Amino acid sequence: MVDLPILYTCAGSRGLRATWAAEEAGVEIDLRLLPFPPRFQAPEYLEINPLGTVPLLIDGAARMTESCAIAHYLATRGGYTDLAVAPGEPDYAEYCDFTYHADATITFPQTVFMRFVLFEKDKGWEEAGHAYAKWFWKRLIKLEQRLEGREFLCAGRFTVADICCSYALMLAERVGLDEGIPDSLKAYRERLMRRDGFQRARERESAGPAAI
Repeated sequence: MVDLPILYTCAGSRGLRATWAAEEAGVEIDLRLLPFPPRFQAPEYLEINPLGTVPLLIDGAARMTESCAIAHYLATRGGYTDLAVAPGEPDYAEYCDFTYHADATITFPQTVFMRFVLFEKDKGWEEAGHAYAKWFWKRLIKLEQRLEGREFLCAGRFTVADICCSYALMLAERVGLDEGIPDSLKAYRERLMRRDGFQRARERESAGPAAI
């Protein structure tokens, strides 16, 4: 019996990128849902991942904690699929760029907003949190311009770059950041959320408590 890759995550967290990529790529995973935040609600998880963060993918000797990297890994684990753009293909550079852009540039200010405005608002940092909200909205310009005249970000097809970037738009809707999302990006988000792979991923994660 072949051991499946194990994905530890919380429902609706950044790990949704990995769950979604697995569904789109047809990769079987052992999905293990944790209560949020696991470092407090499931302290035994720290023995597996000292960071206490999700997602965590364990695949044999491989251990990965970055959601976008995990999504790419699952999409290429058995060789390149249409979910990834391979070296030599048109838009390979853009695929790499937008896949990294998703967390480094877009999701980062969201997490600061959530900490200051949602999770630790009793500490009096809400003003700073709202400044990060404006930062997040301004940083959507690259995504907005890239999608002008395009259905998907790269290579004329749905890829991991779309999974990674659209997750930030989905998170924005859940945490009170939707007012600054351009209508074109809301339409893009809705198109991707209608995909069967996304619906299956969300259904799988619905067995666990929501992260937000």
